[in-house]
Amino acid sequence: MADPVSSVTYAIESALHALDGDLASLFLTMVAIIAIIAIIAVTYHELIGRYPHGGGGAAASAESFGEGTAFIPLGALLVDFTLTVAVSAAAGASALIAYAPGLESVRTPLALLLACLVAGIVLLGHRGRVVLAAATLLFIAFAAIVVVAALGTSPGEGGGGSAGGGTPLLADARLGAVLLAIPLGMALATGVESPSDSIAQLPELEDPDRIRFGRGTLWLMVVIVGSLTIGLAGAAVHLGTGLPPADSTLLAEVARKAVGGGALFAGFQAASALLLLSAAASAYLAGSGVLKALATLGGGDQGLVPSRFGETNRFLVPPLGVALVLVIALILVAAAGGFEQHLVDYYAVAVFASFLAATLGCARLSHRDGRRLALVFNLLGAILSAYILVVNVTRIQGLIALLTALAVAGYLRLMWVRRGRPSGVAGASAA
Repeated sequence: MADPVSSVTYAIESALHALDGDLASLFLTMVAIIAIIAIIAVTYHELIGRYPHGGGGAAASAESFGEGTAFIPLGALLVDFTLTVAVSAAAGASALIAYAPGLESVRTPLALLLACLVAGIVLLGHRGRVVLAAATLLFIAFAAIVVVAALGTSPGEGGGGSAGGGTPLLADARLGAVLLAIPLGMALATGVESPSDSIAQLPELEDPDRIRFGRGTLWLMVVIVGSLTIGLAGAAVHLGTGLPPADSTLLAEVARKAVGGGALFAGFQAASALLLLSAAASAYLAGSGVLKALATLGGGDQGLVPSRFGETNRFLVPPLGVALVLVIALILVAAAGGFEQHLVDYYAVAVFASFLAATLGCARLSHRDGRRLALVFNLLGAILSAYILVVNVTRIQGLIALLTALAVAGYLRLMWVRRGRPSGVAGASAA
């Protein structure tokens, strides 16, 4: 849950940047984004049923188009996990700076420190991650308080933010601007594939129970992320809270207007920062887990990446995989000057390559099995994923992200061919 829920803290602001601060179009943009996520989630609902031992989009692509095509979603996910760490660390720094603006002068070092701190916690095993995981529930509680308080606040009340409250939620929205802003707000879509992979970590359950658990988690995630997004976006429009100053965030300004600058505001910002660190922790684990699976693919001494990526410490965490993700994330954070909004331009691009492979793969399976309704949703999800990709690659940042994911996929496939095409590629994302 941490990855998609944490995306709420910066995805709404990202969409508003894409709208050039047009609050009148913000609410419709976020509603459309949630609708697209729900449509794509239908395919992953089906994938959980087809592959109760994990694999998701990679498994569907492999079964439909050959095992070699599974590297497309795998490469995309590896890029996505690394960007999640970088974006989450930078956004965590922004949450702290919004509460204590004096930290603005050390934004980049603070973001770098947070990325390193989470990596250290991950290497210590489950106990540290339990503390971070609790932040998801804490953030949901504080966010609910902020939304309720915002609804009871007149647009002219409170401090901070931009003037001009009272903007209609839908009436003045510009459809063209909404269609162009949707791709940049799609950071919310990261994590949709997680339940289809995570169910592999539940060996104590029988397949029917694992399927129910995975599907329940998937739709609970969609409901929670959708409710938080629509509630907080509506609060921003209601309060007239436009683009924030450099030392704050959109959600911080909404919270400041809704609950003031006291203990509730401090709690909301602390919960936001902890949630973002939790998302980074899950991305470290997921990325290093995929690298571990690729290092041991085929059961021999030579996997698709050096064998040291398959080694774990006494807490069963692959330290070299965590270290690699950390180093790349640190470079990204430093290059972005510690601003998450600069990194969001690269984010949620690669993952849509994974979605496209998953929806097309599942569409072919649905057609084979005569499941017409499922086929309709699969194809609709594929069309929407293709649209997001096409719009994103018209920007240099989106093109770089997609080409990087394809380069990673190409390298892994080349190594796979050289190693004699060992089986098990489709299950690597479930490691």
